[in-house]
Amino acid sequence: MRKFKIPVIPSSTSKSIRFPNNVIAEVENAIVGKDCTFSAFVVEAVRVALENLKEDEADV
Repeated sequence: MRKFKIPVIPSSTSKSIRFPNNVIAEVENAIVGKDCTFSAFVVEAVRVALENLKEDEADV
């Protein structure tokens, strides 16, 4: 399993999504002082989650 790393800002397309306020606060705290936006953090988290799902499917 790949470890999560705070990403550098990638090129992207705008997409609107709602997050619970506590999740927003946790992400914002995690990226303080880093060269990372909220969106870039979420995109990387989703990429890792998708990889994990693929690995889990391969194990079945």
